Amino acid sequence: MICTKKQSSVTALGALFIALAPGEPTSATYSAEPLFDTVNTYQTTITTNGDPADIYFPIPSNYNTNTNPFPIALMLQGALVDKVDYANFASTVASYGFVVIVPNHERTVTNPRTGEPVTGFIAEQQQVNDVLSYMKQENANPASPIAGIINTNKLGLLGHSFGGFVGLAVIQDICVPRVCAGNFTQPPEVMAGIFYGTNFKDPLETGSFPPINNQRIPTALIAGSQDTIADLVEITATYNQIQDPPKALVIVKGANHYGITNEDNPVRDPVRPLLDQDIATETIARWSALFLRSHLLNDTAAFDYLYNSGDDQDENVIVIHPINPRSESALPSN
Repeated sequence: MICTKKQSSVTALGALFIALAPGEPTSATYSAEPLFDTVNTYQTTITTNGDPADIYFPIPSNYNTNTNPFPIALMLQGALVDKVDYANFASTVASYGFVVIVPNHERTVTNPRTGEPVTGFIAEQQQVNDVLSYMKQENANPASPIAGIINTNKLGLLGHSFGGFVGLAVIQDICVPRVCAGNFTQPPEVMAGIFYGTNFKDPLETGSFPPINNQRIPTALIAGSQDTIADLVEITATYNQIQDPPKALVIVKGANHYGITNEDNPVRDPVRPLLDQDIATETIARWSALFLRSHLLNDTAAFDYLYNSGDDQDENVIVIHPINPRSESALPSN
């Protein structure tokens, strides 16, 4: 059974769409502001696989990174989307206390419809292990800008579109054709994942929605109501197949498939957003960061915002989640 204060059933999509126009600003006290005012970034190369990457990290002020180092958040890019297009999103997530890494992973795959090769930025599962190994190196490297500030035991996954599909495969610890080269073993550091504009069809283009055995790893989806590439029906079907709570579905009213990027993409998503691009990106980043804080850091304030009060304060979202998430071990013990 599913509950939400604004919608009692994810199957009642007709009624849901009535409520999907962007809301007016709320007068309620905003309680989910970033924890860090300054975020720095630098460019690097992931030595374990050669990918160029951008890393975003908060600048602490009166914060002890020796006792409270920052977890890692890996952003798995959407197909053919350059890492620089996630700069605003990644910087906002980092401001909530994460070291965010956004790689450009270029490879060639075969288009299943045409049989032709396609070369471009296309995420795959092995990136998770490669990035984790590299971040451990950076944390131990005294010349690195992020030396000694990373909690390398905690990795959260972010993803957009195809990258979210990769993330869902990682969380299930399965090796999916075209997103997994050879064997894949999920590292124990993976503790949560939240993905925007993502469905999990099998096969990718034409299949049904199989059960997602997330092995009690907290898993959430964010959907834009204007998304025509991964539409709300597909994302809802994917959400319903996530087997283990804690889980959540956050619907951003008026955002399209590229609400997560710096700019809209009218070529690839023909439907224009109804929500301002900057507001959409901040909203997606904020809810992503607070989901990771809830389940990587046992942040009770973030947890309360996510599961109880946040959708009352943010008129641009509808939040769906199982009843009584606390009773379903939503807060991990580690």
